[in-house]
Amino acid sequence: MTFSATTVLVLALIAAVVIAIGLWAYSTANRLDRLHVRSDQSWQALDAALARRAVVARSVALAIAGPSDPTRSEQARHLSALAGRAERAGPGDRETVENQLSSALSAVDIGSLRPQLVAELADAEARVLIARRFHNDAVRDTLALRTRRPVRILHLGGTAPLPSYFEITERATPAASTGLAVDTIRTTARVVLFDENDRTLLMRGNDPKTPEASFWFTVGGGVEPGESLRAAAVRELYEETGHRADPDSLRGPIWRRVAVFPFNGDLIRSEELFFALRVRRFEPHAANQTTIERRSITGHKWCTVEDIVALDRSCETVYPYHLDELLAEAAEAASGSADPEVRSIR
Repeated sequence: MTFSATTVLVLALIAAVVIAIGLWAYSTANRLDRLHVRSDQSWQALDAALARRAVVARSVALAIAGPSDPTRSEQARHLSALAGRAERAGPGDRETVENQLSSALSAVDIGSLRPQLVAELADAEARVLIARRFHNDAVRDTLALRTRRPVRILHLGGTAPLPSYFEITERATPAASTGLAVDTIRTTARVVLFDENDRTLLMRGNDPKTPEASFWFTVGGGVEPGESLRAAAVRELYEETGHRADPDSLRGPIWRRVAVFPFNGDLIRSEELFFALRVRRFEPHAANQTTIERRSITGHKWCTVEDIVALDRSCETVYPYHLDELLAEAAEAASGSADPEVRSIR
């Protein structure tokens, strides 16, 4: 039995298509598995952050309770009860109870608390905020792939349940970390950008209200509504330097920093999350600066550790503080393939 050349060609093409589909299905199934693991891990981190907040909420309830003030005593009982419900809540009503606890905490006059307890509350709320954002980012990425038609047809997701978003209200009262009434509360995505020689790119700028006082900072800016941290980081990187980066190439966030500072006449509380990224050296040029950025960003420089030390010694402040001591950690993260655990810095 012989086959014509056409038959052989058709069979070869069919075999190639089958192999290509098999390889795609295999790689997609593996990617889905990693996304599901990421979603599970992010939920565990969020669950731990919510549990810690409940413990701090109970401490706040004890601090505000007092027999001489029936109103505060009732507030303390309500807060303590909500903290207990949050710890015992099942998956079906966890989101509702946690939002009730958020509202109760926002109603607490933090000016009446000990500074140490205020700091603990601020840290607990910030951890919940970060963990929720990471979890929702993981859920979004998982659902985006899991709900594609070829993935559903081939059942590449297996029997794993679909992950779900977790929405929780954020504090609407003055920032707990300071007790100050701020004009703007924002989340900022920043990039510690390295070239092939371990130089990091810093931008030079100033407050438009005080142009004589310059400072240096990493690339980055505020996260827009509905935008993920990674999307904000690559957008700001392009707008400030002209460099386009793949969001998946970012490592991190590696650091978290909370800062309260005046800028352009407003008092701003900024929660900054830092990513690390290594690229081939290029000459930065602004691609899409805002009016305020054109007024406040005055230069840039690829810096070594020694350069940063020299800037500090010349009284030109570098943010974050002690960046020269942190760069080795960021460079290692930028060269790795895994995202390290985020930690707080000044």
